[in-house]
Amino acid sequence: MTNENPFENVKKQICSCTEFLGISPNVEEFLKTPMREIHVALPVRMDDGTVRVFQGFRVQYNSALGPTKGGIRFHPQETIDTIRSLAALMTWKCALLDLPLGGGKGGIICNPKELSEGELERLSRAYIRAIYKDIGPECDVPAPDVYTTPQIMTWMMDEYSTLVGHNACGVITGKPILLGGSVGRGDATARGGWYVLKEAAKDHGIDLAQAKVAVQGYGNAGSFAASIGAELGCTIVAVSDSRGAIYSEEGLDLKKLDAHKAKTGSVKDFEGAENITNDDLLALKVDILIPAALENAINETNADKVQATIVGELANGPISPEGDAILFQRGITVIPDFLCNSGGVTVSYFEMVQNFSLDRWEESDVQARLGRKMTRAYHEVAEIAQGHSISMRQAAYTLAMKRVVDAMKLRGWV
Repeated sequence: MTNENPFENVKKQICSCTEFLGISPNVEEFLKTPMREIHVALPVRMDDGTVRVFQGFRVQYNSALGPTKGGIRFHPQETIDTIRSLAALMTWKCALLDLPLGGGKGGIICNPKELSEGELERLSRAYIRAIYKDIGPECDVPAPDVYTTPQIMTWMMDEYSTLVGHNACGVITGKPILLGGSVGRGDATARGGWYVLKEAAKDHGIDLAQAKVAVQGYGNAGSFAASIGAELGCTIVAVSDSRGAIYSEEGLDLKKLDAHKAKTGSVKDFEGAENITNDDLLALKVDILIPAALENAINETNADKVQATIVGELANGPISPEGDAILFQRGITVIPDFLCNSGGVTVSYFEMVQNFSLDRWEESDVQARLGRKMTRAYHEVAEIAQGHSISMRQAAYTLAMKRVVDAMKLRGWV
């Protein structure tokens, strides 16, 4: 979490595109305002017999293009403005990928690491009991996010099914495969990012077989990004986690690195690699830099030190608006987060389609469909950016917002 209000940053991005699109002030105000917010108090009986009340949210930001879609976060520092900003981002993300979905997001203020499995289940079910009349396969479809898991999604799906009186697997995505989940979901965010990065590399004349890549953040998305990059022939020269970073000019052996991290809890002190700082990693001379961890990791204090040719935002908001402007002025291509990391919601959409049709797709089919979606979106954005001499981020916002506004106009909302 950052000290800045994340929703204010979203509003700034909206403002930067409205004049370019010729959007009237009243429509601009509509785009800056969530269509529906749900605030709930969740009483949960704890293992010691006491009752603790948790606060939960669900924001359905804009449904012009279809049912809202977005994750549920469990975080001790969750705020409504974080949820609003991420729901807005989901709106643009779905529109950009041409999915028939709007944007939503949910969250509960809690620390799941302090809860027993029973307490976690009771909290998950309480949340669904509080909001079930406002969600559903044709209304709003949640998914896992920060500190939520396929098991939590299953409890939520089961509670919803109990309340409505029939099986409703399609109410939530990110479920175990046995209960309607989709193959290919685990690495979808990173794989989707690489479909985009492959196209960007071609545009810059970069041969992936000779490309050097640095990944900031070796968690779920970051570790998949590194392994998929290595499969594509890239040399992964640096990775980092919350304790520090490592660098090897010859490239890191990821299998040995995974074993090292499993044993020690960190990538630090990996044999054959040099310990460096996260700031050192961001300043490495590489072909592709993938920030997959912290918000505002690249900002006005260090953006002038970035030497990568392409920066692919696998995390949400890893570059501040000020840092973004500096990178654009320096001619560094930034693939914005809601394009680069949209593989997750795209495969979640595929899960919805499979649930609706009671079908199961092969992983190769999921990946092929994901590749087509991501590649098409990249080229649509790149064409706008080049045609109007604007950043990829502004081009992505422009395309996504135009689709949302056009849908609102067709519906007669504005």
